[in-house]
Amino acid sequence: MGYFKNQLLVCATLECESIQEMVSSMEKAKEEGADLVELSIHSLNFSHISQLQYLLQNRPLPAIVSFRSNAVSNSKIEESKKTCLQVLRLAVELDVEFVEIELEVASDTLISELMNKRSNTKIIVSSYVNGGHPSLEKLGNLIAFMQCTGADIIKIVIDVVYITDVAPMLHIITHSQVPVIARAAGDRGLISQLLGPKYGSFLVFGSLGGKSIPGLPFVESIKQIYKLEHVNADTKVFGVVSNPVGHSKGPLLHNPAFRHLGFNGIYAPLLVDNIKEFFRVYSGNDYAGFSVGLPHKEEAVFCCDEVDPLAKSIGAVNTIVRRPTDGKLVGYNTDCEACITAIEDGLRERQTANGGVSHASPLAGRVFVLVGAGGAGRALAFGAKSRGARVVIFNRKFERAKALAQAVSGEAFPMECLDTFCPTNGMILANASAIGMEPNINATPVPKEALRSYDLIFDAVYTPRNTRLMQEATEVGAMVVSGVEMFIRQAMGQFKLFTGGLVPEDFMRRTVLEHF
Repeated sequence: MGYFKNQLLVCATLECESIQEMVSSMEKAKEEGADLVELSIHSLNFSHISQLQYLLQNRPLPAIVSFRSNAVSNSKIEESKKTCLQVLRLAVELDVEFVEIELEVASDTLISELMNKRSNTKIIVSSYVNGGHPSLEKLGNLIAFMQCTGADIIKIVIDVVYITDVAPMLHIITHSQVPVIARAAGDRGLISQLLGPKYGSFLVFGSLGGKSIPGLPFVESIKQIYKLEHVNADTKVFGVVSNPVGHSKGPLLHNPAFRHLGFNGIYAPLLVDNIKEFFRVYSGNDYAGFSVGLPHKEEAVFCCDEVDPLAKSIGAVNTIVRRPTDGKLVGYNTDCEACITAIEDGLRERQTANGGVSHASPLAGRVFVLVGAGGAGRALAFGAKSRGARVVIFNRKFERAKALAQAVSGEAFPMECLDTFCPTNGMILANASAIGMEPNINATPVPKEALRSYDLIFDAVYTPRNTRLMQEATEVGAMVVSGVEMFIRQAMGQFKLFTGGLVPEDFMRRTVLEHF
C-alpha cells in the first residue's frame, strides 16, 4: 500500500453531478484534511470518457474510483454495466490508487484483466446489502465469498435499521483475512465509522462540511474532534444514548477532555431506539460508560444492575458506568446536583449583590416552579425538595405532573394555568421541558409578562445557547442561569465517573464556553 501502510485513512465520499463540482469538491476535501476521496462516477453527467480522463489526471488527492451500475434505472442497466467497465479500465490505465468493483459485476475474467493491466492500483470488491438486520453468519459467509474473488480489499455497505445491527459488522472486520472497509448507512450507522479504527477498519468515510450524509461524520470532526488516528483496539468506548442525538454537544466536550488527560477513550453519539436491546448487544467491557439522554433516562434505571440511591429516588439515570471488576452496569444521576448547584450559585450571586449572604440553601422556603416532569424534571424536583423549596409542577401530561408532585410532597397544576400562576413574587422558574429547543427556537414555556413574578429563571435547554426564555427573562430583569451551566456541571460529574475520578475542570469549562 505504499505510504498508506499502518495509517488510518480518512476518505471523503463525493457524489457530484458535474465534473467541475467534482474537481472543486476534491479541493475542499484536501483542505478539510481528507487523505483520499471516493469518486462516485455513477452520479456524474459526462458525455465522453475523455472528460473523466481530465478529472482523474488532475486529482489533488489519491482516489477510489467507484461506479455502481445498479444505481440507475432497470432499463439502462446493460448500458450502465458497459460504462462501468470503461470507467474501471480507464482508472487502472491512469494508475488511480483504488478501483471499486461491485460483487455482482466482479467476474473472474474482469478481475484478472484489471490485475494484469495494473501497475499500482488496488482492487476493492464491494457489496451493498439491503435489508438491515444482517446476522453474523450471513455476513461471515458474504465476506468469505468476497475474499475468494482475489480482491485486495473488500467493502460492505449495509442500510441498518437499528444501532444494534452495526455490532456484527464491527465483529466481522477483525476476523477477515484481507483489509475490510465496512459502512453502516443511515443515522443509526454512525458508529461503524467512529469505531471502525478500534476494530481494524482499513479506512473511515467522512462527508464534507455543509453536505451532511446520514451515518457519516464530517471529515473535519474526524480530524479535529474525534481524532480517530488515536483510536486502537484498547480504546474504551463511551457515548450518549439518546433519540434524537444529533443536537448533543457531548462529543465536542468529552473527546478533547480524554485527550487532554491522555486517557484512551472515544465518546460517540449513539442513536438508540431500544435501550435494553442496546445494552444486551454492546455488553463487552470496552463499552465502558454512557450518558443517557431523552427519552431513555427513566427506562435506564431498569437496565442497570445497581443504581445509586439518589438516582433511584429520582427514578431517572443520566449516567451508566460499567464496573471494570465485574462488568456490572451502575446507574447515577449527575443532573440533580448540576442544576441545583447552578441555581443556588445564581441566587447567591444575587444575594451577595444585594448585601445578604446565608449559609443555608437560598432555595429554602422559595416557591420553585418546574415545567416538565421527565428525567431532567424529576432531577430538579428532588433536588429542590432536598433544599427545602416548595415545589410546584406543570407538565403537558397532567398525570405525570401529579405523580411527580406526590413523590416530592409538592403540588401539580395543568399546563394552561402556568401563565397566570402567581401566589407570590420572587419565585424560581425551571424549564426542564424541550420547549424552546432547536428547531423550535421561537417557543417559550412562559410569556414574557408572566416572567416578572420570578427572581431567577433556569432553562435546561442549551441548544440554542440563548433560548427565547433566557432572552425575555433578561429583558424583564430576572437572574438567568443557562442550560449550558448545567451541561458543564453534569458533564464534569459524568467524566469523573467515566475516568474513575479524573476531571480537568478548567479545560472542560473553557472548551464549552469557547466552542458552544
